[in-house]
Amino acid sequence: MSEAGDETYPPTVRPEAPGRGPAEPSHTRDFPPLRKVDAVTVPVPDLDSGLAFYRDQLGHELIWRNDTLGQAGLQLPDSDTEIVLTTRLDYVPNWLVSSADDAANAFHAVGGRVITAPFDVPVGRVAVVADPFDNILTLIDLSKGTYTTDEDGSVTGVA
Repeated sequence: MSEAGDETYPPTVRPEAPGRGPAEPSHTRDFPPLRKVDAVTVPVPDLDSGLAFYRDQLGHELIWRNDTLGQAGLQLPDSDTEIVLTTRLDYVPNWLVSSADDAANAFHAVGGRVITAPFDVPVGRVAVVADPFDNILTLIDLSKGTYTTDEDGSVTGVA
């Protein structure tokens, strides 16, 4: 895996058309790269206490639980965006992209920074980038699918 800041992310952009604003990166399939907010990670001391509050007290339905990753996904009633309780990550929005690699390249090509180069996760790939204003964005693609679960919500695989 390449480290952020190396030559993995050379700025490759189309020439700017007069009067048309910034050029879009030539290597992206989808532009703009941010499709929607996929999830918001919420740090908790442990999954059971997080679920006791967000599921049992606030009423959010458990979608999936992955104890190996220290994460549990909860349903928002009016959206397919998930609340992801986590014991290992910071409070951050996770942006759905078509390709984490292409989106990281797009951010780098137009003046952003790649904080963490794309890497594999069970459901796809993730990259962490920063915009020119130092806002951190987690980019995730679901290129491998979504979690499958048993009747208790425990992750049984990816489909």
